[in-house]
Amino acid sequence: QVQLVESGGGLVQAGASLRLSCAASGRTFSRYAMGWFRQAPGKDREFVARISRSGGNTYYADSVKGRFAISRDNAKNTVYLQMNSLNPDDTAVYYCAADDQPFYTSDPRAYDYWGQGTQVTVSS
Repeated sequence: QVQLVESGGGLVQAGASLRLSCAASGRTFSRYAMGWFRQAPGKDREFVARISRSGGNTYYADSVKGRFAISRDNAKNTVYLQMNSLNPDDTAVYYCAADDQPFYTSDPRAYDYWGQGTQVTVSS
């Protein structure tokens, strides 16, 4: 089992930045690729970013490319999502997730463990 706890969400104005953190406990963190997803009211859960087990490879949704950055610190069992130039379309609950398979996927069904989510609200 892997337990994931997100933090760092909040209410910000358009153009601001936030950094989300996801702390993992349980099995060896470095065995998992990690992803960030988000879900806005009335919408499906949407892929945001993914980082490989070592951190050497990252992937982004087109909607956040160039504005968001995913990173991880395996010594601290933590994955981060730096979000810059936020706009109201980024408003959602953000979830981190762990995938025990190394191959890239943006399908949330492929991820094995999920956090409880953290709310990000961007006002215009």
